[in-house]
Amino acid sequence: MEKITRKASRWQSLLTWFDNDVALAAADGVPARGVDWPRMLPFVALHLGCFAVIWVGVSTAAVVIATGLYVLRMFAITGFYHRYFSHNAFRTSRAAQFIFALIGASGVQRGALWWASQHRHHHVHSDQPQDVHSARQHGFFWSHMGWFMARENFATRRERITHLLRYPELRFLDRYDALVPLLLAVTLFGAGEALARFAPALQTTGWQMVVWGFCVSTVALYHATFTINSLTHCIGRRRYATSDDSRNNVWLALLTFGEGWHNNHHHFPGSVRQGFFWWEIDLTYYGLRVLAALGIIWDLKELPVGMLHARLTTPQ
Repeated sequence: MEKITRKASRWQSLLTWFDNDVALAAADGVPARGVDWPRMLPFVALHLGCFAVIWVGVSTAAVVIATGLYVLRMFAITGFYHRYFSHNAFRTSRAAQFIFALIGASGVQRGALWWASQHRHHHVHSDQPQDVHSARQHGFFWSHMGWFMARENFATRRERITHLLRYPELRFLDRYDALVPLLLAVTLFGAGEALARFAPALQTTGWQMVVWGFCVSTVALYHATFTINSLTHCIGRRRYATSDDSRNNVWLALLTFGEGWHNNHHHFPGSVRQGFFWWEIDLTYYGLRVLAALGIIWDLKELPVGMLHARLTTPQ
């Protein structure tokens, strides 16, 4: 009987590769740090895929595509997954909301609903025992990437994002979050094969595009964004006396387009701008300002003047 139950659990884990509603049932009664390794095989495979650069080689075209996809998807995750879906830092149309949720989903960090629900949970319990990715509570590795391997965290915390559940297109992306990354990989392969045939001077192939544009670009995107959960709660400067361990880190701010101003963010999470001062580079904020000028987003929430110098750790 125990053997049958174990096989059923593994099959259920594999099903969550394709249908995340299965994770709702899989979470019941599972220990907080119970890692579901079968469910993590695609994550491991992506990392192993990076080593295929040895066989597929490199070309300028592949590197340009990989870099472009990193930039585009980082902006979608930081500007929309984080500042819009998680913190309502601005408003936009339903069409734009869906488009950027679609781009964000291609970053292989699950759907916008799951991402926002987990992030809101983090802010409610930041660096307390209930914070599922706190380095203080659970160690550095767990805060960086172990937490989303735990079966209890696969399910979307729907009680945190009830206002977003009314959009069926967002629920679809959340339930079938493997679909968009798969389409991206197939598209990259097709584009690479087309370039190999019609523009051989670019010296690229379908598999080279997949390895660089999907595997390498996605893994770089992964670990850049993961550092905001881990490193920015360990290394950096604390301008504001927040109740957690959040810190500002200029290097991570550059790598993640402004997310590294993490102590600023925890001081006032609702601000569309995380680099509060002119010298704090916040590329995502600049991009959102461009979208606002184009009328794609509006009602950007800025930091209240009175909060800029409130709760300082030292006089400035």
